[in-house]
Amino acid sequence: MVLVEFDIRHLYISPGHNFFGHHGKDPSDHPIQEVDQINCVAGEGIEGDRFFGFRENYKGQITFFAEEIYDMLRSELGIWDRSPGVFRRNVITRGVALNDLIGQTFEIQGVQFLGREESRPCYWMDRAFGPGAEAALKGNGGLRASILRGGILQRTGQKTRNADCGIGGPRRDFAVRPLATNIASSS
Repeated sequence: MVLVEFDIRHLYISPGHNFFGHHGKDPSDHPIQEVDQINCVAGEGIEGDRFFGFRENYKGQITFFAEEIYDMLRSELGIWDRSPGVFRRNVITRGVALNDLIGQTFEIQGVQFLGREESRPCYWMDRAFGPGAEAALKGNGGLRASILRGGILQRTGQKTRNADCGIGGPRRDFAVRPLATNIASSS
């Protein structure tokens, strides 16, 4: 079993789509709202979010993004006036290699998730964050997940100690910094 500890730094929801479904058109202007907690509903998504009840077995009922990637991107592109909310991911984490959770069942604060796939960046990232963002985010766009068991997820600002993962493949080093002290194997 793989045990993971990490922070939940920000939680975001939005009532509508700005980029999704807008190919060839201007984006919408639905606000992204930072909240202290979100209600995760199994098989549906996050109450109040644009993808709630979107489609059966939808892979992106909730999305995660690493704050370390946000920090790296700001430094690499020299852009300091954008919040992590511009990526329109729901949960901003710190201290976890999100790609390691692809294919894994994991639990945070009693809410159970299945990591489905990378939340791949698209050309809208250049518009939302700045030129070069899409290319810089390749392989680090975040995690799309399904909600298997619902509950309330809260911002922590400190280590979340009860993030438990099932058995998975070999651990890959995180793109920004190794997290060997944050991921441990146990039998």
